[in-house]
Amino acid sequence: MKIFLDTANLESIKKFNDMGLLDGITTNPSLMSKEKGNPKDAMEEITKIIKGDVSLEVVSTEFSGMIEEGKRLRQYGENVVVKVPMTPDGLKACKSLSSEGIPVNVTLVFSPNQALLAAKSGAKYVSPFIGRLDDIGQDGMNLIQDIKEIFQNYPHLKTEILVASVRHPMHVVEAAKIGADVVTLPPGVLDKMLEHPLTKIGLDNFLKDWEKVKAENPDIKI
Repeated sequence: MKIFLDTANLESIKKFNDMGLLDGITTNPSLMSKEKGNPKDAMEEITKIIKGDVSLEVVSTEFSGMIEEGKRLRQYGENVVVKVPMTPDGLKACKSLSSEGIPVNVTLVFSPNQALLAAKSGAKYVSPFIGRLDDIGQDGMNLIQDIKEIFQNYPHLKTEILVASVRHPMHVVEAAKIGADVVTLPPGVLDKMLEHPLTKIGLDNFLKDWEKVKAENPDIKI
């Protein structure tokens, strides 16, 4: 399963990319608004740091505006994927951009029907928002399971399932067990995935024991 970071924060992107963990980036206008500086500079820098796909989102809600913005966003790099909303105009834009060789990520998907239609329109990625479904008392992972089953029934559909609105590490585990293609997560969740109390306890014990060895052998080196 590929891991994308859901952020526009350059410090976080560089941190996790240096660990070799990132296969791509997803952004949106809300994430861009949280960062200082010119969003254009941030988008340009992100596409240089990350070799994998970088989803940059249009802000227009009508077809012609999406096409214009999508083509402009694509100029930031060959790894740019244009993100459009799951609306009639969004699907129309998806079909048009995809037919020109511009990959598209259809976002704000909340049902299997929407995912199927996005795939039919030529989307490279479909982004179901599981956390927001959990927030209203539904089980977001059921949506991932349904989409996975549908896509497996029709191998000609090459659309990848990009699990979005991830709230905690177990969302990642559950998505991986189902077989989602991609999970995009905020830096805080990826930080939590790195941690386990037994790892810290084990490391502390190793270092404590090594100090004893050094006390008895002052000149020892590894």
